[in-house]
Amino acid sequence: MRFVIVTGMSGSGKRTVLKMLEDIGFYCVDNLPVSLIEKFVELITMPNSEISKVALGLDVRTDQSFEEIPRILENLKEKGYQYEILFMDAEEEVLIKRYKESRRVHPLAVDDRVEEGVRRERETLKTIRRNSDYVIDTSHLLTRELKEELDRIFVRNEEYNSLMVTVMSFGFKHGIPSDADMVMDVRFLPNPFYIEELKRQTGNDRPVQEYVMGYPEAGEFLDKLTEMLHFLIPNYCKEGKYRLVIAIGCTGGKHRSVTLANELYKCMKNWGHYGIKLYHRDVDKTR
Repeated sequence: MRFVIVTGMSGSGKRTVLKMLEDIGFYCVDNLPVSLIEKFVELITMPNSEISKVALGLDVRTDQSFEEIPRILENLKEKGYQYEILFMDAEEEVLIKRYKESRRVHPLAVDDRVEEGVRRERETLKTIRRNSDYVIDTSHLLTRELKEELDRIFVRNEEYNSLMVTVMSFGFKHGIPSDADMVMDVRFLPNPFYIEELKRQTGNDRPVQEYVMGYPEAGEFLDKLTEMLHFLIPNYCKEGKYRLVIAIGCTGGKHRSVTLANELYKCMKNWGHYGIKLYHRDVDKTR
C-alpha cells in the first residue's frame, strides 16, 4: 500500500492536492485528529483492506498539538509502517496575499495578524518539512503545473528532487526580477526591435527566433549556459534547494530574452528529475 501524508503551510494548496490525488485513485482523508493517526494507519493496513493508495491531510490547528506529529510518525516507522511526506509550501508574501483575498482567518492567527500566523506555522512545521520526501512550492505554480508534478511523483513514479526550476525572460528596463537566483544578460545579441518586420513580433514567433538564433553567439551562449547548469543543478539538489529562478534579460523582454528562454526551456525539460516551468514576465507589456 502507498501511504502519503500531505501537510504544509496553510494556503499553499493542500486541499487542491488532496482532490488531485483522489482523481488518480487515492483514498483521501483530511483533518484527522492527531490522536487518531496511529489507529487510522492500523485500520487501513489490515490484511483484508482493499485500499491500495491512501493520502492523509494534516493541518496545523490551535485545538491540537502538531508538535506531536513527528513523534507519532517515528512510532509508525518503528512499527514498520511505510509512508511518504508531501510538504506544500509557498512564499510568505504569497500566503498572506491568498489569505487576504479569501478573507479567511489563519488557524494560528485568530486574534492576530496573518503575518504572525504564517510565522508561527512555519516555525511549527520546520521539523516535518526538513524530513519530507517531497516539497512543492506553489508560489508561482499554475494548477496544471501542480497536477503535472503530482503525476510525475505518484503516477509515473519518476525519481524526484524537490527542485522547481523557473526559466524566466524579462526586460531590464522593467527591472530585474527580485526572486531571480541567476541573471543572464543577452543584450550582447543584435536587437530584432530595430528590424521593421520583427519589431511587433516576439521571441514566441518563428521569424524572431530564426533571427536571434541565426547568430553563432546565441548558440554558443546557450551551450555554455546549459553546461554550467548541468554542473549546478545536481549540487543545488544535493544541498536541498527547492526553487531555482533563472532569469534571462534583454532590453524590453520581448525578443532576445524570450527566444533564449524558450530555447533553454526546451533543452532542460527532459534533463532530469525535477520540475521546470517557463515564464515570460514582460512579453505582453505595452510596446
